[in-house]
Amino acid sequence: MSAGGTGTPPGRFVVLEGCDGCGKSTQADRLARALGARGRTVCPTFEPGATDLGRDLRRLLLGGPHAVVPRAEALLMAADRAQHVDTVVRPALERGDWVVSDRYVGSSLAYQGGARGLGVDAVAAINDFGTGGLVPDLVVYLRAPVAVLAARRSGPADRIEGEGDAFLAAVAAAYDALATAHGWAVVDATPGPDEVAVAVWGTVVRELAP
Repeated sequence: MSAGGTGTPPGRFVVLEGCDGCGKSTQADRLARALGARGRTVCPTFEPGATDLGRDLRRLLLGGPHAVVPRAEALLMAADRAQHVDTVVRPALERGDWVVSDRYVGSSLAYQGGARGLGVDAVAAINDFGTGGLVPDLVVYLRAPVAVLAARRSGPADRIEGEGDAFLAAVAAAYDALATAHGWAVVDATPGPDEVAVAVWGTVVRELAP
């Protein structure tokens, strides 16, 4: 759980999770703007690739010239996350900021732990070490049927997005199971972005009273 420094109100750490095509980036941006309009200092961020090191890792992970085996993929994601937590997320929380992240550990649990078949427990252990045990105050899972997610794909796909519909279905099933197991807030991502934004904001207000 996030905590502020001495005399500083604790920051809050909110993560948006979901499959490619669910609208995470749009909703993370809208949530950050809504919190800012309420007078909160917000640190919007994302994974992978939010740091200098992370940009290099993201290129290797998603568009590099080398084949990446699942265990290496999981370790590279965890390395990106370790750098992200120590240089972006924790410092912001210690300042008392609200951190809104597009993806966090849940993505690795779903993609590498579930869809890649490495096992959720094994991937969780790697990431617990990488993050130093930092967990979000709230995870919002944007859920949509696989057919909707597939139809929203546009433009060139990165290495993971290009895995195909069967892989996407496996990721979605893993996310569904994780949301149930961990008690994540679930928001229907099927409607348009305005309606989804209202639901996400309502969830944040209900859970964290910003």
